[in-house]
Amino acid sequence: MVKHFAFFYFMKKEPEKIKAVVPLHIEYWRKLRLNNYLGGPFADRAGGLIAFEAEDIDKATSIIMNDPFVLQNLLENKWIKEWVVE
Repeated sequence: MVKHFAFFYFMKKEPEKIKAVVPLHIEYWRKLRLNNYLGGPFADRAGGLIAFEAEDIDKATSIIMNDPFVLQNLLENKWIKEWVVE
């Protein structure tokens, strides 16, 4: 059974590094072609929110841990929560 997840994150204050990694982050999520994907940055660019489907929390966590922002240690804080969409 597929579950919904929300990935909520805030960026570190490293604008030059972030700017360099943004294209990799965008391409990573596009290539995954996840069902019901919805994501983008906050208007102030302090972070972002991504909603997507995965089989379980382990798969969702694996997807997130391979995000270029995570791999480049550019996130100040991050959360993943299973989301019950009604």
